Amino acid sequence: MTATVTSPRQVDPAEHAHATELAFLAAFDGGARPPGWRLIPRAVVTFIVGSDGEQLALPKGARPDGVPAKLEISRKFVGDRALVERCVVTLAGERGLLLVGEPGTAKSMLSELLAAAVCGTSELVVQGTAGTTEDQLRYGWNYALLLAGGPTPEALVPSPVLTAMRAGRVARIEEITRCLPEVQDAMVSILSDRRIAVPELAGTEAATVHAAPGFTLIATANLRDRGVSEMSAALKRRFNFETVGPIPDLAAETALVARQARAALTRAQTPFEVDEAVLEALVTAFRDLRAGRSVEGWEIERPSTVMSTAEAVAVATSLGLAAAYFPGDRDVLSLLPAHLRGVVCKDDPSDGAKLLGYWDGPVRRRAEEGARLWRHLWELRDVLNA
Repeated sequence: MTATVTSPRQVDPAEHAHATELAFLAAFDGGARPPGWRLIPRAVVTFIVGSDGEQLALPKGARPDGVPAKLEISRKFVGDRALVERCVVTLAGERGLLLVGEPGTAKSMLSELLAAAVCGTSELVVQGTAGTTEDQLRYGWNYALLLAGGPTPEALVPSPVLTAMRAGRVARIEEITRCLPEVQDAMVSILSDRRIAVPELAGTEAATVHAAPGFTLIATANLRDRGVSEMSAALKRRFNFETVGPIPDLAAETALVARQARAALTRAQTPFEVDEAVLEALVTAFRDLRAGRSVEGWEIERPSTVMSTAEAVAVATSLGLAAAYFPGDRDVLSLLPAHLRGVVCKDDPSDGAKLLGYWDGPVRRRAEEGARLWRHLWELRDVLNA
């Protein structure tokens, strides 16, 4: 007997990374579930926003093999619980869900978590681009089988959406506004008729695929790309819109950045050794530039690029890797200005002047007020001119 070898992965899908929590929640509450769902709606919300530090206990006699009797559910999405509840209610009604927001606000992560909790898989995904075709939403063909035997059910290659329809699962469409109008129009009929016709198989039972109970779509849209392919009014009516905004709390965002960066370094098998004060300064700078106003209320020129939490995680990870691979070479804080410049100038190189304005404003004022860390950053101003 040959043992199955699982290759290492950089990132596990949510249903694999949190398999123990999902199995625990499936046994924790045996209430009524919507058709095709793995968890009850309340358990889906708990899976995403966590159990607030509480250890949940399984009812007596309800413990499956390999599932712990007690478990604290981790918080995975740092956002409004009411938002998550509205998303879950939308999916329970088999309505399409559209998550909109600025880049880097965890729309895709929330979409993945919802799909994993609802139907057990988050991997039925279509990535929207200008090159996405209608076939990628409906079906294609195995051309070797097609040439050998003509159009048969065996020769048909289902799209992720068609697979989800057959199984009553959730399909995900990333960056829907990047899809061309004709591709978006195909979604209108799918969400309206809940079926896909396969005219090449006319006269057979496979000529029409009807959506099984539980099927629906979660789409994401970037507000910065809204004008790429504006959604039609017909398509908008078939989705419930939910806006995913930036994390409102500094401490919560700093904790998230630290957690995500630490996880990245764990995958690289290196310790994360970035001081908490450095992380707080990093996140503070991102929040100031994102809002166009410092925490003290000082006005700031906003750069063109989105100073997202995802970008902050990338910078924190880079700082952590520098500390791990080049120990003792330099102070990690001294690397921060150059990394900030790389993010700020990503969309428009002239935005470097706005970052200099931030240094001459809030950074200088904080240094003058005696904050040691900000005084060090102020002394690094010349790095921004390098």
